[in-house]
Amino acid sequence: MYFYGTTGVNKDGHLEIGGVDAVSLTKEFGTPLYVYDVALIRERARGFKQAFEEEHISAQVAYASKAFSTVAMVQLAEEEGLSLDVVSGGELYTAIQAGFPSEKIHFHGNNKSREELEMALQHEIGCIVIDNFYEIELLKDVCHEKKVKANILLRVTPGIEAHTHDYIMTGQEDSKFGFDLQNGQAEKALTSVLGYEYFHVLGLHCHIGSQIFETTGFLLAAQKIVERMAQWKQEFGFEATVLNLGGGFGIRYTKEDEPISPAQYVREIIKEVKNLAAQHELKMPEIWIEPGRSLVGDAGITLYKAGSSKEVPGVRKYLAVDGGMSDNIRPALYQAKYEAVLANRPLAQTRETVSIAGKCCESGDMLIWDLPLPETVEEDILAVFCTGAYGYSMANNYNRLPRPAVVFVENSTAALVVKRETYEDLVRLDLPLK
Repeated sequence: MYFYGTTGVNKDGHLEIGGVDAVSLTKEFGTPLYVYDVALIRERARGFKQAFEEEHISAQVAYASKAFSTVAMVQLAEEEGLSLDVVSGGELYTAIQAGFPSEKIHFHGNNKSREELEMALQHEIGCIVIDNFYEIELLKDVCHEKKVKANILLRVTPGIEAHTHDYIMTGQEDSKFGFDLQNGQAEKALTSVLGYEYFHVLGLHCHIGSQIFETTGFLLAAQKIVERMAQWKQEFGFEATVLNLGGGFGIRYTKEDEPISPAQYVREIIKEVKNLAAQHELKMPEIWIEPGRSLVGDAGITLYKAGSSKEVPGVRKYLAVDGGMSDNIRPALYQAKYEAVLANRPLAQTRETVSIAGKCCESGDMLIWDLPLPETVEEDILAVFCTGAYGYSMANNYNRLPRPAVVFVENSTAALVVKRETYEDLVRLDLPLK
């Protein structure tokens, strides 16, 4: 059995997270329940930051808040000295409400609205990552109207895609994100923003994929981008001061996953960028990265209460829990895999194989297929590991199910950071027929 972070088994034989009994958490806060191991989030954040500090490299580690955005999480990111990546007005508003330093906020997105850009400029955020030609003109218009200058990065597609252990070199014209490096779009974008009185062009950004377990893709992307930076210095007199290589650093969901440490990603990226900068006679750029899943993914555990079961003789046994695709849509959306134990008896011998069904009215609402468990009884507590990224942030009210509460645990203390939705919350915005 593999435990994450501060999880373990206590003297009562129950799963313990951050020194807090998981069963007692369900009694106090109900189920389904998102539980975050704060110490593990801090450990991950420090792993990325310290690697840059030890190499004496100017850098920003920006938490990609799309993975899990709440006021408490943004405040935790600030405590750890992180910058913040937002991709919508809602994520930006959350950061503002959390009191996050606006100069450390970076705003992404392929279709930012005028209102969102106005909000970003109003709060003087640190950087806007421009994604397309429409946005160039829109931001020019907003900056001119407000007489405000914006720090910008240009998002480029370097022709590298990376996922898990695979990387693919491709033209990547068929992407909704960024300016392609190979078909002239990137040069056209650069000439459009250089010299504009209300833009300060910091550099370039890319994002090559997700759940990446090797550094090869990042290094290839750096090579392509730095080569182009050297060319642009010669042609346009522009020398980028920031190179943002994005996120996508992988985590362990199941025993098949073998991620590397945050420090290993960082050290290999630093080494490559240093060599490339020297080779092309460029100043060493400030390196930015954007970990999201790798900060919060394996720090999150979702607790469910077991309910009905159904046995199909000779086929399988289904065990239903009191949540499902409304609190974790990843298995239904792209067949994500998870591991789980019974929180009230995690060390009990496994005696059956069951498939964990959600309670939503969809045959595709399955959380885990073929999970070895002890013989289960009604109201056993199932703990599903590594649900900290894209669980709460993608939660929904399908079937009018209220979204779960969120609890942070650290040093044997539990803190409620998001209240459980009520049925009253579900109809709060509804209006009756006149």
